[in-house]
Amino acid sequence: MIRHFSLALALLLLAGCSGDAGDEGFAGLAGLEKSRTGNTNTNTPYLQPGPGDRLTFPADFGPHPQHRIEWWYLTANLETAAGDPLGVQWTQFRQARQPRAVAEPAPAATGWPLQAAWMAHGAVSWKGQHYFSEKLARGDVGNAGATAVPFQVWLDNWRLTGNADNTLWRLQATGEGWSYDLTLSIDGAPVAHGDEGFSAKSANGEGSMYFSLVDIAITGRVTLDGEVLTVRGKGWFDREWSSQLLKTGQKGWDWFALHLDSGDKLMAFRLRDDSGSFYSGTWIPAEGDPVPLSSEELNLQALDQRKGVPVRWRLSVPAYQVDLELIAPPGDYLNRGLYPYWESPVSVSGSHQGEGYMELTGYVD
Repeated sequence: MIRHFSLALALLLLAGCSGDAGDEGFAGLAGLEKSRTGNTNTNTPYLQPGPGDRLTFPADFGPHPQHRIEWWYLTANLETAAGDPLGVQWTQFRQARQPRAVAEPAPAATGWPLQAAWMAHGAVSWKGQHYFSEKLARGDVGNAGATAVPFQVWLDNWRLTGNADNTLWRLQATGEGWSYDLTLSIDGAPVAHGDEGFSAKSANGEGSMYFSLVDIAITGRVTLDGEVLTVRGKGWFDREWSSQLLKTGQKGWDWFALHLDSGDKLMAFRLRDDSGSFYSGTWIPAEGDPVPLSSEELNLQALDQRKGVPVRWRLSVPAYQVDLELIAPPGDYLNRGLYPYWESPVSVSGSHQGEGYMELTGYVD
């Protein structure tokens, strides 16, 4: 979801830009400055989404090279043939060093360009074990990238590819001790969050473009330490881009994507701030249109911790008679990459039963 603005710093470091990180990386991370800073080599500015911007398909499945950071993100609540729950995560990030208009050709790979850097994360969670891998790549030289038509996102041998109408995708990734090869059958239109796709991330209105695919049936195979598991279940796909990073004082975020037994779905997040947290979300009814949720319509409370990370939560939306308890399964679900964060399945009880995923950042160094 609103995720990983701080990972922009890791990608800037990967890009070898320590000389200008103070101008574009560190300052932006701390204070959202220079959201429209121009490319020093051209007159092309970074673009920053705002209210009134709208989503365009299929183009928005593809890259946005004139924006500073973007990501493609899948979580999946799966079940093995033996009935054991299994969680999967895949994320790929692009961090721009120089903005480029969508219509502008990419630089020739023979020139070893560095307009962007890429990062990918993959994880599998099963029976209290958590497998995680991180991959990094230079942009515009062929080993990492994304296209809208045909839809594909790749970094080395990790690859998400779609068919002509984006109703069937294949996701393949391999890490140390794990791999998965999954088929994703997509039903339903993309869900636009916030103001028809513009998702505010503070009371001052900074934000990003953000949409999700929430009806994804998944089948395939997951291999763990040589054991092949046949799996099936459901997934949640997020797509987000912006040119703004974390606001000064924001310490991290708590994000939840939930499939409820009623057929309804719920996305909710909180950005933790020194001066008070910012909440937002989307209620996605089984029938009818998605409804944006404001800070006043959401209640979120951490109940229990595990090694300093909240693993049991209460989440309520009174207007829709939703009062939920969310619990992570036993185990340690920290993704220990350049910037550690918690990524785990959750079980849902209370007014509704269900399952989903949560991501928590800013609780560990």
